[in-house]
Amino acid sequence: MRKVSDQRAGSAFRAVRVRKGWRQQDVADKAGVSRTRVSLIERGHLAQLTLVNLRRVAAALDIRVDVVARWRGGELDRLLNSRHSALGNAVAGLLRRQGWEVAPEVSFAISGERGWIDLLSWHAPTRTLLVIELKTEIVDIQNLLGTADRKTRLAARIARERGWIPASVATWVIVAEGPTNRRRVATHHALLRTAFPADGRDMRRWLQQPAGRIAALTFFSYGRGGNAKSGFAAQKRVRKPPSTTARA
Repeated sequence: MRKVSDQRAGSAFRAVRVRKGWRQQDVADKAGVSRTRVSLIERGHLAQLTLVNLRRVAAALDIRVDVVARWRGGELDRLLNSRHSALGNAVAGLLRRQGWEVAPEVSFAISGERGWIDLLSWHAPTRTLLVIELKTEIVDIQNLLGTADRKTRLAARIARERGWIPASVATWVIVAEGPTNRRRVATHHALLRTAFPADGRDMRRWLQQPAGRIAALTFFSYGRGGNAKSGFAAQKRVRKPPSTTARA
């Protein structure tokens, strides 16, 4: 199966090159690799190249390469979904203990925009609406920013269907605790903290006494099934090379 897939990918690279009217050497020069590597790709011998070289050639041809991880048929999807569910359960439990109403996986379809909000939370005494985006893994920063902004923008209209008329709408991006996620957040520290300036300490105080809008990104530690030890991850210093630090 992999051989057939690799050959199809190689044929796609060749077709684009020919469409552009380029020689293999032209692609190699633009990508900064040898012509032999371009030839290997077009013949479907992808296993003989590094991912870096494959992406260089793809970029030279304006081809997007997506890496898809698969494991034991559908078991990977079930594994990822179970982690997402456990994180959601832990966060929902924390909010309910502090007097918030919580609606999980709230779908919407407004003016052609479709999707769902991982957790939509309501604090009736202050009429505060909280949009929560759960991330078990940080992958695409720009997608995260765009998704959070879109859901926050539509949240008041979505909430009205539940009879919740908010005076303010807040945003909370919750990232599962882990060294890889910490490293990725640290790499994009300035951009993320511009969009989500509040950290874990700010969020703890705000949840108890919501006052106006807040935009936060915090790490969250949770147990399997969402019912073990869970809560805000311990404060750590995550360094953005070489000197900037990220708070959580």
